[in-house]
Amino acid sequence: MPVRVFLLATALAALLPAQNREVRRVLEAADVFDEVMGIKDRAIPQELLDRAECVGIVPALKKGAFIVGGQYGKGVVTCRPEHGEGWTGPSTIRMEGGSFGLQIGGAEVDLVLLIMNKRGFDRLLRSKFTLGGGATVSAGPVGRSAAAETDALLSAEILAWSRARGLFAGVSLTGSTLRQDSGDNEKIYGKAVTARQILREGEHPPESVQKLAETISKYSSRKHRFKADTQIKAENTDAPKTP
Repeated sequence: MPVRVFLLATALAALLPAQNREVRRVLEAADVFDEVMGIKDRAIPQELLDRAECVGIVPALKKGAFIVGGQYGKGVVTCRPEHGEGWTGPSTIRMEGGSFGLQIGGAEVDLVLLIMNKRGFDRLLRSKFTLGGGATVSAGPVGRSAAAETDALLSAEILAWSRARGLFAGVSLTGSTLRQDSGDNEKIYGKAVTARQILREGEHPPESVQKLAETISKYSSRKHRFKADTQIKAENTDAPKTP
């Protein structure tokens, strides 16, 4: 009997890293965002973060993956809920292919994406889409007070940054693809769950991955949403009433 117990415990221990790897990736993404926003005078501009619909993070991409042109890495995305405040639970994504430009250097690279509008959000709900193809993507500016009112930034569905060897800068991701990873979502949530259920319908995340939403909430606000809601209410109030 002790031998059987030992073998069972060994088998379970061997499975734990595979089961927890997806959760660890979410926690790594939270750490990446916390570190990026802590870079003095070189963080993501506050006004862009406050206007963003979703935040995507792909931590610790290996340089070798870029050279061989294989799978670039896995990450997570969280969005503002349709109702209420804060951020949704994480939905997993996979980034593949494309050219990341000269900004990508060093042994490991962290990517941060801001999805800026509903068109970009709707693309996240697809099984796969190409950056720079159907979805407009631009290199994001850096600096908390960086000028963001340019045509490229205002029209872009997605803004992208990279961090490598301590350098944080905007990066071009044209030609890359993002796809949902339903298998990893199932490992995190303990059941089959879609990106739509997580990002649109508000599937409650397990406590083990709530750190990501909490971290992003530290640095973001809903001022732009509140302003929009106020304007809509004012317009409805001022509008002539039908008899």
